[in-house]
Amino acid sequence: MGSGLSGRVAVVTGASKGIGLAVVQALAGEGARVVAGARHSSSGLDGLDSVQVVEGDLALPDGPGRLVAAAGDRIDVLVNNLGAAPPRTSGFLSVTDEQWLDSLNLNLMGAVRATRAVLPAMLRQGSGSIVNIGSVNASLADPLVIDYSAGKAALAAFAKALSKEVGPKGIRVNTVSPGPVATDLWLGENGVASTVGEATGTRPEDVRAGAEGAMATGRFSRPDEVAELVVMLAGDRTANVTGAEFRIDGGMVPTW
Repeated sequence: MGSGLSGRVAVVTGASKGIGLAVVQALAGEGARVVAGARHSSSGLDGLDSVQVVEGDLALPDGPGRLVAAAGDRIDVLVNNLGAAPPRTSGFLSVTDEQWLDSLNLNLMGAVRATRAVLPAMLRQGSGSIVNIGSVNASLADPLVIDYSAGKAALAAFAKALSKEVGPKGIRVNTVSPGPVATDLWLGENGVASTVGEATGTRPEDVRAGAEGAMATGRFSRPDEVAELVVMLAGDRTANVTGAEFRIDGGMVPTW
């Protein structure tokens, strides 16, 4: 059975690199027309067929609305990928109100605003799929990313609550919650491994090895693996799945 995404319109936030870019590539590969939102385009986005790049700051209150408006009157899929996880290596007392608000704005309110913008079109159509990119830290809360953990927990609750309201109207809302993924967020020059290593006097490669050791598979997930799960939830193969959370974490979170 195919995904059913050919010819459909998808909006993806935080689309220039990492998981967002992989999602754009996967959706376009399934035949969808993708509207990709990012502060700036990237070499990965440039030149992709059936992809329209909309540059803008999605952290601003009107940013998600501007992105959605560029997609036109029909929107079949929204992927809320916008987010950031700055490590708080000096502990909870060092995290300011401004940092808390910035984190909640990116990790929760960006998705709330984008969803608010796409819902009128989806309600008119009587169909649609919204996929939020969450995190294992929503339940496996970590003091190193305390504000990020709180934001992703709120995002998961938002998705579950909304799914109950719009499910009877043909709209599905689900969450994909990755563990560590091999992207710049973890492995880049200013990523988690580098930042934690600098704070603790540990080599970044040893920080990475420690994270890999926490996973049953012994490795990070790849962005394309996360994207495949998003595509499944976006398309027709999961037509009766809503209000669900799917972890892709290499067995990192224990069974409770």
